[in-house]
Amino acid sequence: MPTVFRSDGIKYFFYSNEGQPREPLHIHVLRGSAEAKIWLQPTIGLAWNSGFRADEIRAILDIVRQRKVLIENAWHGHFSN
Repeated sequence: MPTVFRSDGIKYFFYSNEGQPREPLHIHVLRGSAEAKIWLQPTIGLAWNSGFRADEIRAILDIVRQRKVLIENAWHGHFSN
């Protein structure tokens, strides 16, 4: 479960074993027992949320937008092996 980065106590990461065929590019976020999955393709959006408030999800989506290239590079670097 490689961590891409942390921001405001939230871990942004991938699960390495999400099945075949692999889902489109996305990232998971985790803080305590709260977790969400964010799609990056075809557009940035919430896949699901368990425990984050709406304002937290808005902030998470903003961070994902700002760091989209970093996340994409980490995804391709990790899953191209």
